Amino acid sequence: DYVVVKMIPDNRLPPRHLHSVHTGKTFAVIKWESPYDSPDQDMLYAVAVKDLVRKTDKIYKVKTRNSTVEYTIKKLEPGGKYHVIVQLGNMSKESSMKINTVPLSAPDALKIITENDHILLFWKSLALKESNFNESRGYEIHMFDSLMNSTAYLGNTTENFFKVSNLKIGHNYSFSVQARCLYSGQMCGEPATLLYDELGTGDDSSAAKSGRSTDVAAIVVPVLFLLLVTLGIGFVVLYMRHRRLQNSFTAFANSHYSSRLGSAIFSSGDDLGDEDDEAPMITGFSDDVPMVIA
Repeated sequence: DYVVVKMIPDNRLPPRHLHSVHTGKTFAVIKWESPYDSPDQDMLYAVAVKDLVRKTDKIYKVKTRNSTVEYTIKKLEPGGKYHVIVQLGNMSKESSMKINTVPLSAPDALKIITENDHILLFWKSLALKESNFNESRGYEIHMFDSLMNSTAYLGNTTENFFKVSNLKIGHNYSFSVQARCLYSGQMCGEPATLLYDELGTGDDSSAAKSGRSTDVAAIVVPVLFLLLVTLGIGFVVLYMRHRRLQNSFTAFANSHYSSRLGSAIFSSGDDLGDEDDEAPMITGFSDDVPMVIA
């Protein structure tokens, strides 16, 4: 024996399993399930987004019959903090969660150039890789003194460089550059950090050395390349001269080669130019011919 029981849907229940699927710089994908399985009609949800930094609210409406609902919240700000509430349109019980969007990236290629009585920080414009960043927002610079164990705010700029003066001898510093924080420092970009040490020892700092390494490489590499090319040309010239001398000697030896003797004949140089060069060579005397001596 069995009996079929159909439960009456309760529209006062909250949405189930509300969570974030993916969070970007300007959007967030959230997902939840209906208050009960297999809705037999369209359900209207109210999605309230509260900006915890700006103290503003936005409400979106989602109408669907699906048991599982996925929704994308757009027009958020990088590094923002939000409180999301999802409930049925009849103001039933709610489900909520907090979302932090991804902050702006750190500036690239941060380096230090040492001058006589100050240093200069340089970096690439953040607008080159962040479409949501405007140069008018600017950057802010912080400095950490490891000896004093303290962090100082140096200021902000809309340029891609910053001058730092009045550094103390023997102190090690770490400098960080990031997109300027908005709304009382609650919405900031990721910082780019660089170490500057060995100040006042008479040597360049390690950070300055690393910052100038690319410049040194840009000079050393072409010089090495020219040296290699010069050595290569020198080897080719020496090889060609060696081949030329070898060929000249071979031709000279062949011109003095005697096939009868099977060897090359060279004169001493004393008899060069004599008139009797073409006289027949005397090879010997016979025993029956008397030799007359005058």
